[in-house]
Amino acid sequence: MQKLHSNQRMSKIAIHNKTIYLCGQVGNPEEDIAAQTLTCLERVEALLNEVGSDKSKMLSALVWVKSMSDFAAMNEVWDKWFEGIVPPIRSCGESALSSPELLVEVTIIAAE
Repeated sequence: MQKLHSNQRMSKIAIHNKTIYLCGQVGNPEEDIAAQTLTCLERVEALLNEVGSDKSKMLSALVWVKSMSDFAAMNEVWDKWFEGIVPPIRSCGESALSSPELLVEVTIIAAE
């Protein structure tokens, strides 16, 4: 097993048996839901690229939105980001996030 970008609390990436686990990725607090969603996905892509993977190898996604009223706007960005790629399985729920300004968080499992 390999863990990367680790600190006292967590690791951003864990790799075990050719499976990549990413910690939750969030956007910038000052952004709206669309921008935060895109920022999350760009951060996911950067972490996957760092370990030799990419968004086409995503297996599972867990998406938390602060309010389901943002569901459609989040999906619009999500769908565009996966254009031409078969998306991973996905769950989406409503939840309070670690900061009141955060509107979406994405956690990913991917193949190497």
